[in-house]
Amino acid sequence: MPAVWLRRCAQREPNTKQQQLNTAAPPLQVTVPDHGHDHGHDHGLRRASEAAATASTSPMTTPGTTTVPAPPPPPTTVDPHAPYVDRAHSKNVTALLGKTAYLNCRVKNLGNKTVSWVRHRDIHLLTVARYTYTNDQRFRATHNAMSDDWMLQLKYPQHRDAGVYECQVSTTPHLSHFIHLSVVEPKTEIIGAPELFIDRGSTINLTCIILYSPEPPAYVFWNHNDSIISYESPRGGVEVQTARGDTTTSVLLIRKAKPSDSGQYKCNPSNAQSQQVHVNVLNGELPAAMQHGGQGHHQTSHLAPLLVTALTALLWHSRSTVQVS
Repeated sequence: MPAVWLRRCAQREPNTKQQQLNTAAPPLQVTVPDHGHDHGHDHGLRRASEAAATASTSPMTTPGTTTVPAPPPPPTTVDPHAPYVDRAHSKNVTALLGKTAYLNCRVKNLGNKTVSWVRHRDIHLLTVARYTYTNDQRFRATHNAMSDDWMLQLKYPQHRDAGVYECQVSTTPHLSHFIHLSVVEPKTEIIGAPELFIDRGSTINLTCIILYSPEPPAYVFWNHNDSIISYESPRGGVEVQTARGDTTTSVLLIRKAKPSDSGQYKCNPSNAQSQQVHVNVLNGELPAAMQHGGQGHHQTSHLAPLLVTALTALLWHSRSTVQVS
């Protein structure tokens, strides 16, 4: 076939595949007209290009919906194996004056860390682990190897020992727990003390009150003239009623009082100082003596010398006046 005829056929029937490519994906050509220095038009084109680039890189969103930002990362979790203080078993302490007190600090997951006790009053290190670092021999560290409790023992606590004590664990940073120590002195009172007057045949009613006690007394004894009162004695008619609580009350009842029931009565609680009252069983004396505690005669004896002195001065003054006249 002649070459000229082949060239003409090629011009009339172009390559079909190439024609399909050219028709399906024509090259993108952007013609920017030259209008001198049209900066506004250039700026618009740049903004359109930036928007197209942003749209190509940003996720697809449905029209009318709001893009929800990604949630923040979860907070750092606490190490479950780190030491911590069991506060339910590491509470403030109220101690009786002069009776041994124990301050407890229960530390879980202690591992190879140590527990120390520091007195805040003077920032004084008292104990480290089982060792005592103070010259005050009343303090001592106590710990059972099978327990999580680290105790600070204080013998013979005084009012000056009250205050804040720190249980410190040697972590980084160190872990601290503060315990407040209160030192109280229970007080015993007998209503009507120091002296009572009772009619013969009436009921002796002595009421003893124990105040400021961190716990109720285990017992309350009554004494009459230094002898413990026996509630089963042949005398009979003796009864004690004790109500324990934050304020403990003990009532001694002796019915049909006799002169032999007179004397010193003492209330002896187990955890407080004793208190006493003197009871006088009267055999028909005047009520005035009962009301004033039998001090009427004493008052007269004190007034007598004063009256004599006043009368003497008055007589001397009268004589001096007569001699002058």
